[in-house]
Amino acid sequence: MSHPTSDVQAFEAHATDADLADLRIRLASARLPEAETVHGAARGPRRWEQGVPLADLIDVVHYWRTEYDWRSFEERLDRIGQFRTTIDGLGIHFLHRRSSRADATPLIMTHGWPGSVAEFTDVVGELADPEDGDAPAFHVVVPSLPGFGYSDKPTTTGWGTEMIAAAWVELMGRLGYAEFVAHGGDWGGVVTTVLGGRFPAHVLGIHSTFAEAPPGLTTDGLTTAERRWTEDTRDFWQHRAAYAKQQATRPQTIGYSLVDSPVGLLAWILDKFAEWSDTGDSPFETISRDRLLDDVTLYWLTRTGASSARIYYESHNSLDPGLRVDVPSAITQYPHDIEKYPRVWAQERYRRIVRWRSPETGGHFPSLEVPQYFVKDLREGLAAVLAAHR
Repeated sequence: MSHPTSDVQAFEAHATDADLADLRIRLASARLPEAETVHGAARGPRRWEQGVPLADLIDVVHYWRTEYDWRSFEERLDRIGQFRTTIDGLGIHFLHRRSSRADATPLIMTHGWPGSVAEFTDVVGELADPEDGDAPAFHVVVPSLPGFGYSDKPTTTGWGTEMIAAAWVELMGRLGYAEFVAHGGDWGGVVTTVLGGRFPAHVLGIHSTFAEAPPGLTTDGLTTAERRWTEDTRDFWQHRAAYAKQQATRPQTIGYSLVDSPVGLLAWILDKFAEWSDTGDSPFETISRDRLLDDVTLYWLTRTGASSARIYYESHNSLDPGLRVDVPSAITQYPHDIEKYPRVWAQERYRRIVRWRSPETGGHFPSLEVPQYFVKDLREGLAAVLAAHR
């Protein structure tokens, strides 16, 4: 049985006034290109087909410089509870909210790219201490991936998803959680898959918005909708994944721009929030500018544009084709996510799918896009996982 350890230290986020002033100066003096040549196109996806439209970027940059309040985000992080510990020589930052409920289950939630712990700050409280006394409660742990946020930047290669998953088991043990459930999407979904597949003695079950099937499966017998999912996923990797190829092969090169230019960093991340959210035109139809800027500013102040990109170098296409997850699994595939796999494919890897959901709305960032549904779905999914484990 694991027990809490003194190796875990309390942490407070606090950017210097000088760093915030420097950010505003850089935003005010940014050099911008001319407008895209589809400038003036009607609202909709075509307006974004060359990337972030100039007018939209100017609007967000102005708001970031003149109205956005970073201190408010710092206070939210501190209210949840922030900590750091060192695992395998690397400092790991994490949020930790213990539930007041005696029947609460430990839960680790892992973000992806271009996300961060900012994805989950608005849902941690309701997961830990739900207003509905009949809803399941969780001791919530939200770590920052290596090279992200307030976690240390690896100085050597090796910090891929397998090593991260092992570190998460160690982290949970240090907090006194020998057994726990896990949730993730994007890279967090890969880490969660590895947790379930490699560490069944510790992981009671998983909930994921990412369920990558093993390669080489046939489309024979798939429904029309399922075939469309496979075609959309293939199209994404063939035509819309240049960012992933860049970060997987040359993270250092793009990193110079992401660490030096706040406008460049904003555009690189905003482009993904726009394309991957379930909206008709702008991501701000469902996600506020403040929530997106919480995420972008965290990348900026921690200078993690290059170090976060390296997770692609470490782990792109690295999920073991033979890895199988035998612990109970709940899978939710949001309609506008970038990768979706048919259940018949997913169950070749996830051998005990106890709950499968395909909601009508939502994209790659469901905790920000549809937070109420996300919390309800996560609760119900993990309740099904725990019931199957007993």
